[in-house]
Amino acid sequence: MPGRFTLTTAILLALATTGARADTIRIGVNEPLTGAFAASGTYVVNGARIAADEINARGGVLGKKLELVVEDNKSNPTEAAAVAEKLITSDKTPVLMGAWGSSLTLAVMPKLMDYEVPMLVETSSSGKITTSGNPFVFRISPPSALEAETFAPMVSKLGMKKVDFLVLNNDFGRGAATDFGKMLKEKGVQIGLTEIMDQGAQDMSAQLAKLKGSDSDTIMITSAVDQLVLLFKQMSALGLKKRVITTGGSQNPDQIIAQAGSAADGTMHLTTFLPWLPEKTPDPKATETFIAEWKKRGFQFAGVTESFRGYDGIRAIAHAIEKAGKAEPAAITKAFWSVDFTGLNGPIRFAKSGPAGKESGQSKPDVYLIEIKDGRVVVPTL
Repeated sequence: MPGRFTLTTAILLALATTGARADTIRIGVNEPLTGAFAASGTYVVNGARIAADEINARGGVLGKKLELVVEDNKSNPTEAAAVAEKLITSDKTPVLMGAWGSSLTLAVMPKLMDYEVPMLVETSSSGKITTSGNPFVFRISPPSALEAETFAPMVSKLGMKKVDFLVLNNDFGRGAATDFGKMLKEKGVQIGLTEIMDQGAQDMSAQLAKLKGSDSDTIMITSAVDQLVLLFKQMSALGLKKRVITTGGSQNPDQIIAQAGSAADGTMHLTTFLPWLPEKTPDPKATETFIAEWKKRGFQFAGVTESFRGYDGIRAIAHAIEKAGKAEPAAITKAFWSVDFTGLNGPIRFAKSGPAGKESGQSKPDVYLIEIKDGRVVVPTL
């Protein structure tokens, strides 16, 4: 009798869970909530939740509420792939968003192919993500080649003659050095040193000593915000005073100001969002509404330069599901090609990228150059 009761209870619980899932549309969110990229991943998730709440308050999508199934990939590629498989097979999510870092996203991509489930890529910048022939990838962040292309007209205005690189030893960092290096050579700029560092490294004094001894006028850095803070402090301690430009759009300038202080003064950053100047964004009203909600929830303003990615990512997925007319992977994948709306950093519409017949989708966001000056974020006059 006890065994029969247990079995009956299990069946009822399973039916109840199935029924609850049928009333919602599940979106798998694969982000780093612990590890080296935890701060950024958490910002993205919080932005995603704001978008889901807004959409649900308007009645949801196809008459159903969105349910975010959030999983921590621990800033680890192997874990990111395992999380993707869990979200697809166990949680039955018909579409994913992730996975922040390029190495994390690249590790997930074979799972998308295996199960034919689409993923909205909100942050990663490696060119391989959209050129390797994965038709289930749709990216709203710029690949480093697109970021370099947008930055190209600024090179001569900045008077750049010779550039060194200091980048993460992963797809994110190495890809940036390759793509920016190619563009700079085409602009007649000499490429000097390319120094690499591990994503968890705390002491970069050896690399910085080499860069200090170089005759370059500019150092381009690709890393996440916590490591950038350490770098600027160590550069200041070493007396390394060269133009610094960071790439990848993951810097959180306000966090850098708060944590690095005067050591960050004069540093320049390529970013894909201008929350400091809402009037200069593609949709000023939407920017102001998002920032107001972010602050209302008690989050620090510094997080908006990452959180908007999650916000726009979930909105793009919602548009695709609406156009698909059903929450099924194949229909959503097809519908992504019809998505067309203005995100916080520009139009979100997908152009084909990669081998014919297996193209990924790549949107083209706006890219801005900002500078930290006297503890404030400004747009430099070039």
